[in-house]
Amino acid sequence: MTKIDKPGPDFDALIHEDRVHRTLYTDPEIFQDEMSKIFAAVWVYLAHESQIPKADDFVTARLGLRPLIVTRDGGDKIHALYNRCTHRGATICREVQGSTKAFQCPYHGWTYQNNGKISGVPWPDGYAGNALDEKFNLAQVPRVASYRGFIFGTLNMDAPPLEEYLGGVRGPIDEWLDRHPGGKVALCNANRLKYNGNWKLAYDNSADGYHVVFSHRSLLAMENRMVEEDDKGMTYYKDKPDDQPMYVRYFGNGHHFKDKRPNVEKRPGALWEIESLHPGMEHYEQDLRRRYRDKADELLDLASSEPVNINVFPNLLILGNHIQVLQPVSMTETDTTWWGTLVVDDEGVLAGAVDDINALRMRTQEGFPNFGEVDDLMNFEQIQVGLGAEEDEWVYMHRGLGIEGRISVDEGGVVTGPSTDELFMREYMKEYKRLMKAAPNLTITRDTGEA
Repeated sequence: MTKIDKPGPDFDALIHEDRVHRTLYTDPEIFQDEMSKIFAAVWVYLAHESQIPKADDFVTARLGLRPLIVTRDGGDKIHALYNRCTHRGATICREVQGSTKAFQCPYHGWTYQNNGKISGVPWPDGYAGNALDEKFNLAQVPRVASYRGFIFGTLNMDAPPLEEYLGGVRGPIDEWLDRHPGGKVALCNANRLKYNGNWKLAYDNSADGYHVVFSHRSLLAMENRMVEEDDKGMTYYKDKPDDQPMYVRYFGNGHHFKDKRPNVEKRPGALWEIESLHPGMEHYEQDLRRRYRDKADELLDLASSEPVNINVFPNLLILGNHIQVLQPVSMTETDTTWWGTLVVDDEGVLAGAVDDINALRMRTQEGFPNFGEVDDLMNFEQIQVGLGAEEDEWVYMHRGLGIEGRISVDEGGVVTGPSTDELFMREYMKEYKRLMKAAPNLTITRDTGEA
């Protein structure tokens, strides 16, 4: 068991109401502390249950810099095993995803069941003690839990239960899922991207409505290239976005939500009407309208990107039809994976339209991430370059601060303001400061869960 209590940077001096110090993004000591005080101490998104739907399925993941294997054992229990042989430390699983009852280390051949229990050591007579002692079981994350298919893990024994940690952001997650048949989705193919910058730069941007019309000018042009009036995609940002009915909301624990749905009429077909054009969509639309008539608008809306940004601190972002996962690699390198999502129609309520809907959903990736995300990644990389200017110390996040009546706080402490304000960044940085000043109670287990 590890107690993180060593002295470190003065975060009261580094984080203020209106600004943060550049060293949050450039100091290797701060980055290393984040791997313990954030990526081990809070509930971190690991994987989706649709990636391991059957007994003995697995998918690799990370908890900060810790390599993991998320498994579903033969008893249907989910584990987050350290992908590290107990013997000499080599990774034992080098496939991204698959199905197996056991893992064998390629280095010396030690073998483990998919619940982490050691099961074999070559030539055990060479060991004086019990070569299969339980102390050689794979280390694993002691607390693993799911919320509606999203699998999270933490090493912090003092962390609250997962649902309590998610708190108010469960509402937007529930709404996002409940628009789908059966209230669930499945992950499908991913776009895997990387940028040379700190992981927090992406989270700083995750509910930022201020940059859209400037940074994503080419995306807006692409979305509207074949229409007479600019009415596709995110064109509601182009004309005084401060005054639009969309908003950003902060729930606590670092989680926040940008809701652009108020910009869209509440009627069947409205989402589909603003979906950006892509090759072949008109043929699917014609066929769905021919086959389903009055129900077609609802089906087409299901294929459309829902205009929401749901951000679960520190690494899970839900945008449109996509699930984005942030993965720090180093202080100045971050992986960002965009998973597409499929409608799951186990009950057949879509009357055979599910394949067409999912084909259309896959094409929505041609907006974000293929066009939009590259704009953001370039910004992140150039911010990292700019932060190399040591004498210019501060990063400002004061938009909307101090303007009377602009921001509201309800009786539950939920903060709401214009989608173009930086209130979400100010609020999550308060939580970041609290976590970085804390001493989390971290541990691993080697308990396989066997009776």
